Amino acid sequence: MYATATVTLNRDEMELRRLEAAEELLRGTTQARVARKFGVSRTTASRWNRALAGHSVERLRKRKAPGRPSRLTSSQQAEVTEIFALGPRAFGFNTDRWSTARLAHAIQARFGIRYDPDHVGRLMHRLGLRSKPAQRAKVLREEPPPTAYKGPTGLTMQL
Repeated sequence: MYATATVTLNRDEMELRRLEAAEELLRGTTQARVARKFGVSRTTASRWNRALAGHSVERLRKRKAPGRPSRLTSSQQAEVTEIFALGPRAFGFNTDRWSTARLAHAIQARFGIRYDPDHVGRLMHRLGLRSKPAQRAKVLREEPPPTAYKGPTGLTMQL
């Protein structure tokens, strides 16, 4: 049986899960049972077991996150949220819709940090500034209903 629920854990929670699984593995619990209990694949449980056998529990502790650190501090990221809430007109744009290029321009104007518009899209997602596709589609559907219908025979019918 596979775990179907997808849960997003932060780095501390993932470390705690690995360490708890290590205790189970050291007690002799099978890898398959550990995988089911902690909601991971058997491959992951096997990887944890190999790390324990070859090294120690320390090998399962969290390490420094890979990747380049953000150029925006956490307070600046909070300010980006405020910039987004002010709207593009506050930054000299002529419409009320943010685009990634516009927000990139506003970030550069405010903080002097240049981001590619593609990265700004990821930043917007991480900060919760992007509406979900269903919400955007709902807004598009709120147009008034049509007053006439053109049938398959080409005749127009009034509704």
